[in-house]
Amino acid sequence: MSYLLTPLSTGALGLSNRLVMPPMATAKAEADGKVSAAILDYYREKSAGGYFSLVIVEHSYIQQAGKASANQLSAADDSVVDGLRALAGVIKSSGAKAVVQLNHAGSSASEEITGIKPVGPSAVVNPRQGGIPQALTGAEIKTVVEAFALAAGRVKAAGFDGVEIHSAHGYLLNQFFSPLTNQRTDEYGGSVFNRIKIHLEVIAAVRAAVGKHYPVLLRLGAGDFTEGGTTVVDSILAAQAFVEAGVDVIDISGGFSGYVNPESTAQGYFSELSAPVKQAVTVPVILTGGITEAEAAEELLAAGKADLIGVGRAVLQDSGWAKRAVEQLYSKQ
Repeated sequence: MSYLLTPLSTGALGLSNRLVMPPMATAKAEADGKVSAAILDYYREKSAGGYFSLVIVEHSYIQQAGKASANQLSAADDSVVDGLRALAGVIKSSGAKAVVQLNHAGSSASEEITGIKPVGPSAVVNPRQGGIPQALTGAEIKTVVEAFALAAGRVKAAGFDGVEIHSAHGYLLNQFFSPLTNQRTDEYGGSVFNRIKIHLEVIAAVRAAVGKHYPVLLRLGAGDFTEGGTTVVDSILAAQAFVEAGVDVIDISGGFSGYVNPESTAQGYFSELSAPVKQAVTVPVILTGGITEAEAAEELLAAGKADLIGVGRAVLQDSGWAKRAVEQLYSKQ
Protein backbone atom coordinates (compact mmCIF):
# COMPACT_ATOMS: atom_id res chain seq x y z
CA MET A 1 0.00 0.00 0.00
CA SER A 2 1.19 3.52 -0.75
CA TYR A 3 1.87 5.59 2.35
CA LEU A 4 1.52 8.74 0.28
CA LEU A 5 -2.04 7.75 -0.57
CA THR A 6 -3.04 6.16 2.72
CA PRO A 7 -6.12 7.90 4.20
CA LEU A 8 -5.13 9.94 7.23
CA SER A 9 -7.40 11.30 9.93
CA THR A 10 -6.36 14.91 10.48
CA GLY A 11 -9.20 16.24 12.53
CA ALA A 12 -10.75 19.42 11.18
CA LEU A 13 -8.80 19.29 7.93
CA GLY A 14 -10.12 15.87 6.87
CA LEU A 15 -7.32 15.34 4.33
CA SER A 16 -7.80 12.37 2.04
CA ASN A 17 -4.09 11.71 1.38
CA ARG A 18 -0.70 12.94 2.45
CA LEU A 19 0.56 15.05 -0.43
CA VAL A 20 0.75 18.80 0.22
CA MET A 21 1.65 21.70 -2.06
CA PRO A 22 3.53 24.03 0.32
CA PRO A 23 3.71 27.81 -0.05
CA MET A 24 6.05 29.03 -2.79
CA ALA A 25 6.32 32.77 -3.43
CA THR A 26 5.41 33.57 -7.04
CA ALA A 27 5.64 37.40 -7.14
CA LYS A 28 2.61 37.27 -9.45
CA ALA A 29 0.18 39.41 -7.44
CA GLU A 30 -0.80 42.91 -8.49
CA ALA A 31 1.39 45.77 -7.26
CA ASP A 32 -1.10 46.42 -4.45
CA GLY A 33 -1.10 42.77 -3.41
CA LYS A 34 -4.45 41.84 -4.91
CA VAL A 35 -5.02 38.53 -6.67
CA SER A 36 -4.12 38.78 -10.36
CA ALA A 37 -5.06 36.72 -13.38
CA ALA A 38 -1.50 35.34 -13.31
CA ILE A 39 -1.97 34.10 -9.73
CA LEU A 40 -5.24 32.38 -10.66
CA ASP A 41 -3.64 30.75 -13.69
CA TYR A 42 -0.68 29.56 -11.62
CA TYR A 43 -2.75 27.85 -8.92
CA ARG A 44 -5.19 26.45 -11.48
CA GLU A 45 -2.28 24.81 -13.30
CA LYS A 46 -0.48 23.52 -10.18
CA SER A 47 -3.58 22.10 -8.46
CA ALA A 48 -5.22 20.61 -11.57
CA GLY A 49 -6.29 17.00 -11.35
CA GLY A 50 -6.81 16.82 -7.62
CA TYR A 51 -3.46 15.20 -6.82
CA PHE A 52 -2.85 17.37 -3.76
CA SER A 53 -4.89 16.97 -0.61
CA LEU A 54 -3.85 20.43 0.57
CA VAL A 55 -2.59 23.55 -1.19
CA ILE A 56 -1.00 26.21 1.02
CA VAL A 57 -1.02 29.55 -0.77
CA GLU A 58 2.19 31.58 -0.66
CA HIS A 59 2.98 33.89 2.24
CA SER A 60 0.65 36.88 2.25
CA TYR A 61 1.46 40.04 4.15
CA ILE A 62 -0.79 41.14 7.00
CA GLN A 63 0.18 44.82 7.07
CA GLN A 64 2.19 47.15 4.85
CA ALA A 65 5.18 47.17 7.21
CA GLY A 66 5.38 43.39 6.87
CA LYS A 67 5.44 43.21 3.06
CA ALA A 68 8.45 41.14 2.06
CA SER A 69 8.74 41.88 -1.66
CA ALA A 70 7.17 43.50 -4.68
CA ASN A 71 4.07 41.78 -6.06
CA GLN A 72 3.59 39.77 -2.89
CA LEU A 73 0.05 38.61 -2.18
CA SER A 74 -1.83 40.63 0.45
CA ALA A 75 -4.29 39.81 3.20
CA ALA A 76 -3.83 43.26 4.74
CA ASP A 77 -7.17 44.95 4.10
CA ASP A 78 -10.76 44.17 3.16
CA SER A 79 -10.29 45.16 -0.49
CA VAL A 80 -8.43 41.87 -1.16
CA VAL A 81 -11.25 39.54 -0.09
CA ASP A 82 -13.01 39.26 -3.46
CA GLY A 83 -9.78 38.27 -5.18
CA LEU A 84 -8.95 35.77 -2.46
CA ARG A 85 -12.42 34.30 -2.88
CA ALA A 86 -11.71 33.70 -6.57
CA LEU A 87 -8.39 32.07 -5.66
CA ALA A 88 -10.02 29.78 -3.11
CA GLY A 89 -12.53 28.74 -5.74
CA VAL A 90 -9.83 27.85 -8.24
CA ILE A 91 -7.96 25.63 -5.78
CA LYS A 92 -11.00 23.97 -4.24
CA SER A 93 -12.44 23.17 -7.67
CA SER A 94 -9.59 20.64 -7.98
CA GLY A 95 -10.75 18.85 -4.84
CA ALA A 96 -7.92 20.11 -2.64
CA LYS A 97 -8.26 21.92 0.65
CA ALA A 98 -7.00 25.51 0.40
CA VAL A 99 -5.07 27.39 3.10
CA VAL A 100 -3.42 30.84 3.05
CA GLN A 101 -0.12 31.43 4.81
CA LEU A 102 -0.07 34.72 6.74
CA ASN A 103 3.20 36.52 7.32
CA HIS A 104 4.97 39.63 8.55
CA ALA A 105 8.49 40.02 7.18
CA GLY A 106 9.81 42.00 10.13
CA SER A 107 13.45 42.94 9.61
CA SER A 108 13.45 41.00 6.32
CA ALA A 109 11.29 43.77 4.87
CA SER A 110 12.76 46.66 2.90
CA GLU A 111 11.89 50.32 3.34
CA GLU A 112 12.17 50.59 -0.44
CA ILE A 113 9.22 48.17 -0.74
CA THR A 114 7.11 49.18 2.25
CA GLY A 115 7.90 52.85 2.68
CA ILE A 116 8.35 52.09 6.38
CA LYS A 117 11.51 51.44 8.40
CA PRO A 118 11.78 47.68 9.04
CA VAL A 119 10.91 46.43 12.52
CA GLY A 120 11.97 43.41 14.54
CA PRO A 121 12.11 42.07 18.07
CA SER A 122 15.51 43.72 18.66
CA ALA A 123 17.74 46.24 16.93
CA VAL A 124 20.20 43.61 15.70
CA VAL A 125 21.34 42.68 12.20
CA ASN A 126 19.11 40.24 10.31
CA PRO A 127 21.43 37.28 9.55
CA ARG A 128 19.89 36.65 6.13
CA GLN A 129 19.05 40.13 4.87
CA GLY A 130 21.39 42.46 6.73
CA GLY A 131 20.20 45.81 8.04
CA ILE A 132 19.24 46.74 11.58
CA PRO A 133 15.51 47.09 12.30
CA GLN A 134 13.71 49.25 14.79
CA ALA A 135 12.75 47.22 17.88
CA LEU A 136 9.01 46.83 18.31
CA THR A 137 7.42 48.33 21.39
CA GLY A 138 4.88 46.40 23.42
CA ALA A 139 2.08 48.45 21.89
CA GLU A 140 3.37 47.79 18.38
CA ILE A 141 3.48 44.05 19.09
CA LYS A 142 -0.21 44.19 19.98
CA THR A 143 -0.88 45.87 16.62
CA VAL A 144 0.94 43.05 14.80
CA VAL A 145 -1.06 40.44 16.70
CA GLU A 146 -4.29 42.19 15.77
CA ALA A 147 -3.19 42.36 12.12
CA PHE A 148 -2.72 38.58 12.03
CA ALA A 149 -6.22 38.11 13.43
CA LEU A 150 -7.84 40.51 10.97
CA ALA A 151 -6.04 38.86 8.06
CA ALA A 152 -7.20 35.44 9.23
CA GLY A 153 -10.77 36.68 9.32
CA ARG A 154 -10.46 37.87 5.72
CA VAL A 155 -9.08 34.50 4.62
CA LYS A 156 -12.00 32.69 6.24
CA ALA A 157 -14.50 35.15 4.72
CA ALA A 158 -12.97 34.43 1.31
CA GLY A 159 -13.85 30.75 1.63
CA PHE A 160 -10.47 29.20 2.40
CA ASP A 161 -10.37 26.04 4.49
CA GLY A 162 -7.74 27.26 6.92
CA VAL A 163 -4.87 29.64 7.67
CA GLU A 164 -1.20 29.08 8.33
CA ILE A 165 0.83 31.32 10.63
CA HIS A 166 4.36 31.79 9.26
CA SER A 167 7.22 31.51 11.76
CA ALA A 168 10.10 30.37 9.55
CA HIS A 169 12.72 31.54 7.03
CA GLY A 170 13.85 34.52 9.06
CA TYR A 171 10.58 36.46 9.06
CA LEU A 172 9.14 38.33 12.05
CA LEU A 173 7.76 35.51 14.20
CA ASN A 174 10.87 33.46 13.44
CA GLN A 175 12.91 36.49 14.52
CA PHE A 176 11.16 36.43 17.90
CA PHE A 177 11.73 32.67 18.22
CA SER A 178 15.44 32.76 17.37
CA PRO A 179 18.05 33.91 19.92
CA LEU A 180 20.03 35.23 16.95
CA THR A 181 17.61 38.11 16.55
CA ASN A 182 15.68 38.22 19.81
CA GLN A 183 17.76 39.90 22.47
CA ARG A 184 14.87 41.45 24.35
CA THR A 185 14.93 41.65 28.13
CA ASP A 186 11.16 42.00 28.59
CA GLU A 187 8.50 39.28 28.61
CA TYR A 188 9.09 38.63 24.89
CA GLY A 189 12.75 37.68 25.25
CA GLY A 190 14.97 35.23 27.07
CA SER A 191 13.57 31.71 27.56
CA VAL A 192 11.92 29.72 24.79
CA PHE A 193 8.55 30.39 26.35
CA ASN A 194 9.16 34.13 26.43
CA ARG A 195 10.36 34.08 22.82
CA ILE A 196 7.11 32.40 21.73
CA LYS A 197 4.87 34.70 23.75
CA ILE A 198 4.00 36.63 20.58
CA HIS A 199 3.21 33.35 18.80
CA LEU A 200 0.79 32.33 21.53
CA GLU A 201 -0.85 35.76 21.37
CA VAL A 202 -1.17 35.46 17.58
CA ILE A 203 -2.64 31.95 17.87
CA ALA A 204 -5.17 33.11 20.46
CA ALA A 205 -6.16 36.15 18.39
CA VAL A 206 -6.45 34.15 15.18
CA ARG A 207 -8.49 31.47 16.92
CA ALA A 208 -10.83 34.11 18.30
CA ALA A 209 -11.23 35.57 14.80
CA VAL A 210 -11.91 32.31 12.95
CA GLY A 211 -13.68 30.23 15.58
CA LYS A 212 -13.01 27.02 17.46
CA HIS A 213 -13.25 24.55 14.59
CA TYR A 214 -11.48 26.40 11.78
CA PRO A 215 -8.09 24.83 10.96
CA VAL A 216 -5.04 26.83 12.05
CA LEU A 217 -1.59 25.65 10.93
CA LEU A 218 1.77 27.01 11.97
CA ARG A 219 4.97 26.84 9.92
CA LEU A 220 7.91 26.57 12.28
CA GLY A 221 11.53 27.31 11.45
CA ALA A 222 12.64 24.47 13.67
CA GLY A 223 16.39 24.94 13.34
CA ASP A 224 18.76 27.78 12.51
CA PHE A 225 21.76 25.47 11.94
CA THR A 226 23.88 28.27 13.38
CA GLU A 227 25.74 28.43 16.69
CA GLY A 228 23.60 30.27 19.20
CA GLY A 229 20.45 29.82 17.11
CA THR A 230 17.27 27.83 17.54
CA THR A 231 17.65 24.11 18.23
CA VAL A 232 15.31 21.15 17.84
CA VAL A 233 14.90 21.09 21.63
CA ASP A 234 13.55 24.64 21.48
CA SER A 235 11.24 23.61 18.64
CA ILE A 236 9.81 20.62 20.50
CA LEU A 237 8.90 22.84 23.45
CA ALA A 238 7.47 25.47 21.13
CA ALA A 239 5.45 23.00 19.06
CA GLN A 240 3.94 21.46 22.18
CA ALA A 241 2.91 24.92 23.40
CA PHE A 242 1.43 25.78 20.01
CA VAL A 243 -0.67 22.62 19.95
CA GLU A 244 -1.88 23.27 23.50
CA ALA A 245 -2.84 26.78 22.36
CA GLY A 246 -4.98 25.41 19.52
CA VAL A 247 -2.80 24.82 16.44
CA ASP A 248 -4.08 21.91 14.31
CA VAL A 249 -1.01 21.17 12.16
CA ILE A 250 2.73 21.89 12.57
CA ASP A 251 4.57 22.55 9.28
CA ILE A 252 8.33 22.05 9.70
CA SER A 253 10.93 24.05 7.77
CA GLY A 254 14.20 25.85 8.40
CA GLY A 255 14.67 29.00 10.42
CA PHE A 256 17.45 31.41 9.53
CA SER A 257 18.89 28.64 7.35
CA GLY A 258 15.97 29.42 5.05
CA TYR A 259 14.77 26.68 2.74
CA VAL A 260 17.90 24.55 3.05
CA ASN A 261 19.76 22.43 5.56
CA PRO A 262 23.47 23.27 5.28
CA GLU A 263 24.27 19.92 6.89
CA SER A 264 22.33 17.72 4.45
CA THR A 265 21.17 17.55 0.85
CA ALA A 266 19.18 14.32 1.24
CA GLN A 267 15.55 14.35 0.20
CA GLY A 268 13.49 15.43 3.19
CA TYR A 269 16.52 17.14 4.72
CA PHE A 270 14.47 18.70 7.51
CA SER A 271 13.39 15.24 8.72
CA GLU A 272 15.86 15.44 11.61
CA LEU A 273 13.65 18.28 12.86
CA SER A 274 10.23 16.94 11.90
CA ALA A 275 10.66 13.45 13.38
CA PRO A 276 11.24 14.51 17.01
CA VAL A 277 8.53 17.15 16.75
CA LYS A 278 6.11 14.52 15.41
CA GLN A 279 6.91 12.27 18.36
CA ALA A 280 6.24 15.12 20.78
CA VAL A 281 2.88 16.41 19.51
CA THR A 282 -0.58 14.97 18.92
CA VAL A 283 -1.37 16.77 15.64
CA PRO A 284 -0.18 16.08 12.08
CA VAL A 285 3.29 17.28 11.11
CA ILE A 286 4.19 18.36 7.57
CA LEU A 287 7.72 17.80 6.23
CA THR A 288 9.19 19.63 3.23
CA GLY A 289 12.74 19.95 2.00
CA GLY A 290 14.22 18.82 -1.29
CA ILE A 291 11.76 16.01 -1.96
CA THR A 292 11.76 15.23 -5.68
CA GLU A 293 10.81 11.54 -5.87
CA ALA A 294 7.61 9.78 -4.84
CA GLU A 295 9.61 6.87 -3.43
CA ALA A 296 11.50 9.23 -1.13
CA ALA A 297 8.23 10.65 0.14
CA GLU A 298 6.97 7.11 0.82
CA GLU A 299 10.13 6.20 2.71
CA LEU A 300 9.94 9.31 4.89
CA LEU A 301 6.34 8.56 5.80
CA ALA A 302 7.04 4.88 6.42
CA ALA A 303 9.91 5.84 8.72
CA GLY A 304 7.62 8.06 10.78
CA LYS A 305 9.39 11.30 9.88
CA ALA A 306 6.11 13.14 9.28
CA ASP A 307 2.39 12.68 8.63
CA LEU A 308 2.21 14.77 5.46
CA ILE A 309 4.74 15.47 2.74
CA GLY A 310 5.14 18.86 1.10
CA VAL A 311 6.59 19.00 -2.41
CA GLY A 312 7.26 22.57 -3.48
CA ARG A 313 10.20 23.24 -5.77
CA ALA A 314 9.73 20.06 -7.80
CA VAL A 315 6.15 21.13 -8.53
CA LEU A 316 7.21 24.73 -9.15
CA GLN A 317 9.49 23.45 -11.91
CA ASP A 318 7.14 20.75 -13.21
CA SER A 319 3.35 21.05 -12.94
CA GLY A 320 2.95 17.38 -13.86
CA TRP A 321 5.03 16.07 -10.95
CA ALA A 322 2.13 15.21 -8.64
CA LYS A 323 0.16 13.45 -11.37
CA ARG A 324 3.08 11.22 -12.29
CA ALA A 325 3.90 10.52 -8.64
CA VAL A 326 0.38 9.42 -7.79
CA GLU A 327 0.05 7.32 -10.93
CA GLN A 328 3.39 5.71 -10.20
CA LEU A 329 2.34 4.77 -6.69
CA TYR A 330 -1.01 3.39 -7.83
CA SER A 331 0.75 1.25 -10.42
CA LYS A 332 2.72 -0.45 -7.64
CA GLN A 333 -0.33 -1.48 -5.64
